[in-house]
Amino acid sequence: MQPRLLEGFEAVIDRVVHAPDLPAPPDQPHPFVYFITIRNGSDRTVTVKGRKWVVRGEDGHVTAVEGDGVVGCFPRLEPGEHFSYNSYHTVAGPAVAQGSYLAITDKGEAVMALIPDFPLIPPGA
Repeated sequence: MQPRLLEGFEAVIDRVVHAPDLPAPPDQPHPFVYFITIRNGSDRTVTVKGRKWVVRGEDGHVTAVEGDGVVGCFPRLEPGEHFSYNSYHTVAGPAVAQGSYLAITDKGEAVMALIPDFPLIPPGA
């Protein structure tokens, strides 16, 4: 079953912070913490089941990450509720992150919310 966009089910980027003290691999030395709120402004109850991220570097490097839940949780959101969390990505240089959340409504419909594009620009880049 292909998920569809559900009007009112959305992700909002609250802020993005360069965090050089976090662990990062030598080939991607720039960690960025992102703070996101998933809002359910729809008329349906949704349970977030997974997420997919795509990070595209200016150098052409693309990283795709998929997984179950959100930071180890499967938030169940009634209409009007929200779930906020933070996590991080590491990049080699300037990049753009984007993605989506997959959820199931209380009626078993597969729906998704898009994560708006946001830049990851290391200081001095």
